[in-house]
Parts: sequence; C-alpha cells; structure tokens
Amino acid sequence: MTIMIIEDDEALAGQMASFLKAWGYEAVTVCRFDRILEEFSASRPQLVLMDINLPYYDGFYWCSRIRRIPAVPILYISSRGDDKDKIMAVAQGGDDYVEKPFGPELLKAKVQAILRRTYEYKVRDQIFLGGELRLDWEQQALYFGEREIELTKTERKVIMKLADSRPYVVTREELMMDLWDTDEYVSDGTLTTVISRLRNKLKSLCGAEIIGTKKGQGYFLQ
Repeated sequence: MTIMIIEDDEALAGQMASFLKAWGYEAVTVCRFDRILEEFSASRPQLVLMDINLPYYDGFYWCSRIRRIPAVPILYISSRGDDKDKIMAVAQGGDDYVEKPFGPELLKAKVQAILRRTYEYKVRDQIFLGGELRLDWEQQALYFGEREIELTKTERKVIMKLADSRPYVVTREELMMDLWDTDEYVSDGTLTTVISRLRNKLKSLCGAEIIGTKKGQGYFLQ
C-alpha cells in the first residue's frame, strides 16, 4: 500500500518515509506544496499523513479538497494539540490525530489501525506485494500495474499459498502438498527451481526481494 506524507519538515518527512518503508509500505513525500492535489492524483495513495501547518494552505484546507475525490483515510500529524484543532481535523474529514513529537511504534499502530479499518474487507481481493505488483485473489492472477504477469500453474500455486499465509513461513512440505494436484511432477529439486524462478521474476518487476527464506524452515512473503 502507498502512503503519502504531506509534511514540510523535510527531516521529519524523510524519517517517517524510512519507517514506513521498513514496515513494508510504499512511501511518497510531497515536494510541491502548491500542487498537493496533482501529486495526490499521481501517487494514488491508500493513506495520507497530513501536517496542519503547511505553506500556501493548511492541512485542513487540503483535507477538505482531498475528501471531494476518493474516500482515502487521512491521519493528521501535528504539534497543535488544542482540542479545537482536533475537532476541526475530524470536521474536515480526518480519521485520526497524532501529536508531535511521537514515537515510531505509535505511528505504526495508528497506520495499521486505519488501514485495517478501511481496507479489511478488500485485502483479500487485492494483495499488494510491493510497488505496482499486486495479486488479484479472485482471478488468481498477478499484475504489475495493469499488465498481467504470465505464471505457470506451479508458480501460481506457490504465490497463492505464500500470499494466503503472509506474513508467516510456509514450509517446503506444505508447498509440496499444495503442488501435488498440479499437472507437472514436483520433486524437492523442482520446488527449489520454481522458487528461484519465481523470486527472480518478481524481483525483476519491482526491484526488491518479495520472497524471503527462513533457513531450515521454508519461505514467506516480505
């Protein structure tokens, strides 16, 4: 999932972006504070982290403008802790409020809670694996942007099993059991080849390791 950071303190924005990326999210920071809507439309985020004190127009203004487009959740992040500001934040369509300074664990908890509340009924349909790479659960198809990625039946079985178990480790034995009903014979060596081929295919698309290995146990999606 992509999270947009609208914060004019470059150091804080960069710090939050680093935290979000470490937690497995895509993070984008606003560069032009007079063209926030344009950057929002280009990024199409699933969550916005919004400061209140911004150049040109404040966060309340931009929240009301974003609210006219899609129902994307907005988490206010501000040093303004007055009750009037919090009431205004909610009135303008904000979903939650975090006062500066805050620790990374609080930010993580707030982000996870909002995403869970907003998308808990959608996650099963679209599983985002990294960047523009997503798995359509209903169609059992892998997409990069709008382009479907060609997978063998065995590769599809593997990615579906790993996605269904994410973030937990799937043992080689579990994968072998799932692959027994495919058309091709899968030996222990074949499974290693399939994992390697699939891992390289995914990395070539999004530039990152999507399938991780737990030594002596099995595989998992990052």
